[in-house]
Amino acid sequence: MEVGAYTVLSDTVVEPYAKVKSHSVCEGAYIASGADAGPFARLRPGAHLEEGAHVGNFVELKNARLGRKAKAGHLAYLGDAEVGEETNIGAGVITANYDGKRKHKTTIGRRVFVGSNSVLIAPVTLADEAFVAGGSAINQDVPEGALAIARERQRNIEGYVKRKLEAETKAQQADSLFQIDFSREE
Repeated sequence: MEVGAYTVLSDTVVEPYAKVKSHSVCEGAYIASGADAGPFARLRPGAHLEEGAHVGNFVELKNARLGRKAKAGHLAYLGDAEVGEETNIGAGVITANYDGKRKHKTTIGRRVFVGSNSVLIAPVTLADEAFVAGGSAINQDVPEGALAIARERQRNIEGYVKRKLEAETKAQQADSLFQIDFSREE
């Protein structure tokens, strides 16, 4: 077991050969042998890292289980989630698990790839070997081996910045016509 500097462990089990790197905070968590967390990881109650799982910098888990050799390398939030073995969670991925009244579960199968900056809107299931394209907002189940893309197609609007600046300049000029300078005495 290896625990880095400035790490806080509270009601947490860290098995032999597991690592918790510096500046991590773990509360009510379980870190299996060969798993690692941090630096700067946040494992909240119910976080469970199975053997060989990896949670990197600025990743937060709450009531979430990462399967054997699953990875969430950086900048992610996984709440009320079950993540299968050998799954890769990209940077900026979040599980949107709260609808304002209740918490919902996200289930992610084995060997799933979730592209960076994606939102998984619970309740939702990603079956084994599914692939989520980066930048997607997933609100429907994804079948086994399927590619899910849920984003608007990019379009470029030529000349937009110039027209916007011209409109702002005209608006500022119109505003200045109606300003009265009360600082001068006559």
